[in-house]
Amino acid sequence: MNDAGNDDILARIADALERLAPPTTSPVDLATGEAFLWDGRKIKTISPFEPIEIDLLTGIDKQKASLLDNTSRHASGHAAHDVLLWGSRGMGKSALSKSVVRTLQDQGKDIALVEAPSGQLEKLPDLLEMLATVQRSFIIFIDDIGFSEGSAEPRLLRSMLEGGASERPANVRLYVTSNRRHIVSRQMSEQDDPINPRDIVDDQLALSDRFGLRLGFHAATQDDYLAMIIRYADAHGLSFEREDALLWAKQRGSRSGRVAWQYIVELAGRKGRSLA
Repeated sequence: MNDAGNDDILARIADALERLAPPTTSPVDLATGEAFLWDGRKIKTISPFEPIEIDLLTGIDKQKASLLDNTSRHASGHAAHDVLLWGSRGMGKSALSKSVVRTLQDQGKDIALVEAPSGQLEKLPDLLEMLATVQRSFIIFIDDIGFSEGSAEPRLLRSMLEGGASERPANVRLYVTSNRRHIVSRQMSEQDDPINPRDIVDDQLALSDRFGLRLGFHAATQDDYLAMIIRYADAHGLSFEREDALLWAKQRGSRSGRVAWQYIVELAGRKGRSLA
């Protein structure tokens, strides 16, 4: 084989190796970014970080005030709670968690959000160790958490919250959302199952007690739902018919902040408008 043929083979081998092991990216600067996404192995910056404006979140005023106050304390280096946000889907648990961080950033507070997957809790100590070395406040946000039967993850999370071997550092607080008040589901059969004695079940349920602040989000009333739509519509210069908005919710079998926002998207689309 001539030299040109050898060069071609070597070039193809080099290309294949590069695809298998792509060049490493520059490390993320945790001291300056506004929000990050951690996948259990590495962190990347979320940019742009543009959660919904906190003033647009309607029908959850008490939860909003409590979470903003707690997060402000943490951003100022004061005592603050880990938080469990539980309750109905689409009522603003995730949106509020992100909006309070953005609001404080706009006020000049040095705080950042790190979103972590609920299925990678066993690797969370690695993230905590990483954040502990940075001189700023962090909120680790874990959305829609849930555990499979027999999982060891509830005990691991408890350890982080109550000062065990995987204790989270002082500059980090955990904000966790769940559809269940106690996070871990409880089956009626567990009460009579000798393999699952009552104390084990109670041990699992006690996980929610480790959160110093627990905020409930309940299904919206009709008035709350319409108030959400009015707030969104006013912010975007849209008009709507009350009966049309109610029909939209009825067709979806739900009244929530998410459904209200979807209706606003529909209104804007009908009018050939953008919501950007």
